[in-house]
Amino acid sequence: MPFSLHQGDALSVLAGLPDNCVDSVITDPPYNSGGRTAKERTSRSAKQKYTSADAQHSLPDFTGENMDQRSYTLWLTQIMTEAHRMTKTGGTALLFTDWRQLPATTDAFQAAGWLWLGVLTWHKPQARPQKGKFRQDCEYIVWGAKGKIDAAKNPVYLPGLYSASQPSGSKRQHITQKPVSVMQQLVQIAPPGGTVLDFCAGSGSTGVAALLEGRDFIGVEKTEHYASIAADRLTETIRETLTRDDMVLTT
Repeated sequence: MPFSLHQGDALSVLAGLPDNCVDSVITDPPYNSGGRTAKERTSRSAKQKYTSADAQHSLPDFTGENMDQRSYTLWLTQIMTEAHRMTKTGGTALLFTDWRQLPATTDAFQAAGWLWLGVLTWHKPQARPQKGKFRQDCEYIVWGAKGKIDAAKNPVYLPGLYSASQPSGSKRQHITQKPVSVMQQLVQIAPPGGTVLDFCAGSGSTGVAALLEGRDFIGVEKTEHYASIAADRLTETIRETLTRDDMVLTT
């Protein structure tokens, strides 16, 4: 199978996976932000932080959203250190974050041994306007590499700005789900046939994008409900992209 999906705690799962087995780490960790005060940041659930009161859906919560900033930085450093061990030399890492946790994310990224190479922007056209303020319609992607990138192995030219709205209606299967269209462009940083790791897989959007773009995928998701959704989406993607040439007839 071109993908494997593990349901469990990311740190524990990654510790059991081999060195140098992935080409790119692309993940959307819980931001542990979203409040004006320390109490708001650490006492509210993910659903309370990231879902509006008039939302027309009832998506399950997920854990990992109640660390203060120091704890978040330590956790992210630990897990990105494991991810660094698993990544091949010259491989890359992309971490989603918001404006509140951008400094903490870049600190953890570098403390884990990665070479920080820049910040990408995901623009969300449907973000709500704020009276008397600037619209908060962007999230960010900290990116870098394990050592020097050999551009000759994957000579792509990728943009630094991505614009797409979060899935809505029946297509929204996770509180913080990312658009597959954006993820399809991001996974191209991994070479064709390479392997992408997402240790906070959620509903599996990174994995779906990787499979659609001809990459293999390793995913880890702690919440059982979302791991089940991810497994279904990944399996369905395999079915949709399967061709006759991929099939072996037996008698």
